[in-house]
Amino acid sequence: MTPTKDQILTALETVIDPEQGKDIVSLGYISGLVIKKGNIGFALDVGTVEKAQKMEPVRLAAQKVVSALPGVLSATVALTAERPPQSSGPHPATPPSMHGAAKAGPPALEGIKQVKAIIAVASGKGGVGKSTTAVNLAISLARTGLSVGLMDADIYGPSIPRLVGLSGRPHVSGKTIEPMEAFGIKTMSIGYLVEEEKAMIWRGPMVASAVTQLLGDVNWGALDVLVVDMPPGTGDAQLTLSQRVPLKGAVIVSTPQDIALIDARKGLAMFEKVDVPVFGIIENMSYFLCPSCGERSDIFGHGGARETAANLGADFLGEVPLHMRIRETSDQGTPISASAPESPQAQAYLDIAKAIAARLQRADKKGPTIRID
Repeated sequence: MTPTKDQILTALETVIDPEQGKDIVSLGYISGLVIKKGNIGFALDVGTVEKAQKMEPVRLAAQKVVSALPGVLSATVALTAERPPQSSGPHPATPPSMHGAAKAGPPALEGIKQVKAIIAVASGKGGVGKSTTAVNLAISLARTGLSVGLMDADIYGPSIPRLVGLSGRPHVSGKTIEPMEAFGIKTMSIGYLVEEEKAMIWRGPMVASAVTQLLGDVNWGALDVLVVDMPPGTGDAQLTLSQRVPLKGAVIVSTPQDIALIDARKGLAMFEKVDVPVFGIIENMSYFLCPSCGERSDIFGHGGARETAANLGADFLGEVPLHMRIRETSDQGTPISASAPESPQAQAYLDIAKAIAARLQRADKKGPTIRID
């Protein structure tokens, strides 16, 4: 039986902050406690960055204490802290490479040592169908003969479990988490570890820690490509991945709307600044074909992503129509690329996947230059 919140806190009262001489519960360090079927996650909010740098032994002790409780399958503990404001110099959350400093190589993460290539599927804003695109691209890449994994990096709004029709928790052995398989691809999401309706009220550092663990503690094994479904925007998850993971490239998803394209440009600019090649732009919900009369309607406009790609010097990877079958199969957890692989909609994803696979083959060459005017 999974321990209760009170049982977890009682156990954590045995973990002492050596500087304060008091336990971490009475000091108010525990925050964001999440409990789901034997999987426990929480943060140690220790106040300052300087303090956090000294607290790794305490974090490990807290993780060990909770892991030892009966019924606990896994324990995820992250350190969080507030950075003091700075009067000058680079913004503290900005990677060094944004300010002309040399970019250090990302430290190796155990889980991805056998992964040949990692690509990010991103968008500047939500609601453009990025996760649906990521799932169908992953399945389509597998259809080309590649071994593929799919990681859900959207900690606040994980949708991969629903899109691939998986529920329950992954198998955990010690520190290692086994990915869950669907449609021939390996998947992992925070959604497997927390309840679907649970609000993830986590600060940025804890999000970064969770993303790192989903990569490093998962037994991805030997993969040709790992597709990472990014959260919308240009926040903590994006910066964590760009700094800690050797990304081969990024794919930007947008609708034809002007407002979506403005945000897509921001996503392009962000990846350029952190030295990640942009493979190109996908125009999702590009047009609508009436199933009754066959008439085409450009509901959100059309061609904006292609034009934006041309203006910025990026490749245009293709367009995916707005179609009821894509929505229905996604809601049912049977992505169209798997459930109807011969359909025109699945073919659109397959064509894009082939273009991405071709880019991966020459990824050791210099990526395209993205010009932000």
